[in-house]
Amino acid sequence: MFRGDDRNTGVTSERLTPPLRVRWRFSASANDAIVSTAAIANGVAYVGCESGAFLALDLATGKPRWTSATKEEAAIASSPCVADGRVYFGDEFGVLYWLDAKTGAALGTFEAGGEIISSPHVDNGRLVFASYDGVVYAIDTSGGAERWRFQTEAQIHSTVALMDDAVLAAGCDGALHVVGRSDGVEIRSIRYGAQTASAVAVAGDRAYLGTLGNEVICVDWRTGEIIWQYRDADREFPFQSSAALWKDLVIIGGRDKAVHALRQASGDEAWRFRARGRVDSSPVVSADIVYVGSDDGRLYALDAVSGRKRWDFEAGGAISASPAIGEGVLVIGTQDGVIYCLEPEQNSN
Repeated sequence: MFRGDDRNTGVTSERLTPPLRVRWRFSASANDAIVSTAAIANGVAYVGCESGAFLALDLATGKPRWTSATKEEAAIASSPCVADGRVYFGDEFGVLYWLDAKTGAALGTFEAGGEIISSPHVDNGRLVFASYDGVVYAIDTSGGAERWRFQTEAQIHSTVALMDDAVLAAGCDGALHVVGRSDGVEIRSIRYGAQTASAVAVAGDRAYLGTLGNEVICVDWRTGEIIWQYRDADREFPFQSSAALWKDLVIIGGRDKAVHALRQASGDEAWRFRARGRVDSSPVVSADIVYVGSDDGRLYALDAVSGRKRWDFEAGGAISASPAIGEGVLVIGTQDGVIYCLEPEQNSN
């Protein structure tokens, strides 16, 4: 699933050491784009396309195991979630799909009131996700019956987080909403006054997110206190990337063409890496390596401690999707419709 766990930490237990080589590349249809982040499960990479195609690619060969498509060729920006033999994702017309992960057979749909870019979470027989109608939904994974809904004041682009007994959701109304995980009843609302597109990343009592108001913020989601707000006074640009939480760092991409590493406790900058294009891609940390894409068409591997570049890969097309790491490989798509599967060079015969 997107960001790897219910808390959206963006950290994988797999160790993927650069340099990497191409295991395979798959070209989608002409003039397509890949902004959805892949999900890797049971030897398959699942990924959606702006053309409305949904692909299940064999992780060993890159050949399609099966393909599906949304109704009316609706674009897929939502990143899929795979659980219990099913794959779930949403489309631009607000339809959430669930398919058989092995065969691609359609198992059900649910219609929200707006576009779904949020990646769904599976939570004890429920799917929890958000929509551009401003609603956080919890629906039954079997029949799609609505368990509860929580209405916010504006669209929700970002993926929610699940923590203890709470769902944490941030959107375009400038607030972090904390609602009951079992009933969707609001516990508290924390106002910070800027639109948010990044997923809520959580460590303990603290939640971290980037805003389109040019800030990264840290809040105590249990008390409602804003702990710190980071803003680069010299280069004020939005943060659409979702943060990775590694050790004591918050690592996030910015539209200032940089990857920023901030101290979780204080918001002080530990390091920054300058790319050649904006960084909407969300970093993923494997061991002590940060993998992240950029609109400059490169996938970067950075030292998580220092921010020093360890390796990069020229993909050609701009990268706004995020890396997916699993089963010994990294999968990422580009805006020119190419999906790459990369593996460590030492795996080469």
